[in-house]
Amino acid sequence: MKERTVPNIAVVCGGTSPEREVSLETGKNVFRALQRLGYETRIYDLDEVFYRDALDRAFDGVFIALHGSPGEDGTVQGFLDLVGVPYTGSGVLASSIALDKRISKAVFKDAGLSVARYTHGCRTREHGEPLEVAAAEAFGYPLVVKPSRLGSSVGVTIVRSRRELVEAIEHAHTLDCCVIVEEFIEGREIQCGIVGRDELRALPLIEIVSKKEFFDYEAKYTPGMAEEITPAPLDPQTTARGQEVALKAFRAVECRDVARVDMFLTSGGEFIVSEVNTIPGLTSNSLLPKEARAAGMEYDELISMIVAPMVEEIRKRAPR
Repeated sequence: MKERTVPNIAVVCGGTSPEREVSLETGKNVFRALQRLGYETRIYDLDEVFYRDALDRAFDGVFIALHGSPGEDGTVQGFLDLVGVPYTGSGVLASSIALDKRISKAVFKDAGLSVARYTHGCRTREHGEPLEVAAAEAFGYPLVVKPSRLGSSVGVTIVRSRRELVEAIEHAHTLDCCVIVEEFIEGREIQCGIVGRDELRALPLIEIVSKKEFFDYEAKYTPGMAEEITPAPLDPQTTARGQEVALKAFRAVECRDVARVDMFLTSGGEFIVSEVNTIPGLTSNSLLPKEARAAGMEYDELISMIVAPMVEEIRKRAPR
């Protein structure tokens, strides 16, 4: 590979997950921003060409803009680690933990963070661990049913009866072999973006007021379906506590570069951690850019902050 004065950064997006379309939009936005920032860049829809070019060192680093598997679960990150290509975002372990809601909840609890009560079940061809309906009902209706390893609220259902619960579990199992059922949390939906590697920065909190029952896939990506208030209308002390909870969740999973922490704020003032998104959306309607803007940071500056640690890593690896 010839020596370059400006790093050549590949943007990988798309793939085959249910979040493919959002990933493609994120990738296009990132690609244009990197061009404006002066980087040599190319964009890939995740396929064999991307893997071959990585092996051939056709680029210096990768901006991972994949949502869901195999990009957000650590699979692509593991491949890039093996071939020695730097990339943006969290590594293999953090990615796989964060995407799996069942495992991440255990990590949050171990770190002293509050999470909703939950139960889970997994099915495979070889064996199955049935998700006990009676155990889930012990939390009381309504309940929330989720595929364990999908993002963007894909497959998430709120249920209010045993019949709805059984149907929702079956539907979730068509999307993921592992499914969790958790208690419904009455509270305000609060999210906090974190950027940085060595020095972390918590962005202003954002409050989501959905026009639907909850902030589902349609509400997330359809303009006008949700009011996204940035910064969230909270007093300074509550805001600082929310940011500290988000930072603690980020560190507990050992994320890096960027993530968005989703939480609920109860009427009693408690922050309940829902999940950490290690590759948050970067579309024109995504939450992280809106939080950055509330902090006085335009889109290109946000992308520059995310990519900077990888660029530094590329320069350190370059032959002198």
